[in-house]
Amino acid sequence: MNIDFLHTVINTDGLIASTALAKALHITKVDLAEVTGLSRDSVSKTARLKSKATQARLRDTVEIINRVAEWSGSVGRAFAWFRSQPLPSFGDKTAEDLVKEGRAKAVKDYLSRIADGGYA
Repeated sequence: MNIDFLHTVINTDGLIASTALAKALHITKVDLAEVTGLSRDSVSKTARLKSKATQARLRDTVEIINRVAEWSGSVGRAFAWFRSQPLPSFGDKTAEDLVKEGRAKAVKDYLSRIADGGYA
């Protein structure tokens, strides 16, 4: 199953579009800010949305959800995993917690280990 919602949330400039991302996840922009650990302005104001830091956080979130969607069968299930599944390797923090802490790379590495047949 190839679920790739990454391309549905990227605008013509190659940036993650917060409106499209919020819509794909069935949440508001305020919720999107909260989930990613960004300010409301970062996901609402064009200048802030285009910043490298904001785009990096949004892209990390999308990449993680996209990878999990392949295993879980849907973006909705992957988003539920992102928000609520405790990860034993990280003291039972969720992927959401880790992304908010700026540790998205650790989550991506974790997912790669699992994909390669490793243990959580």
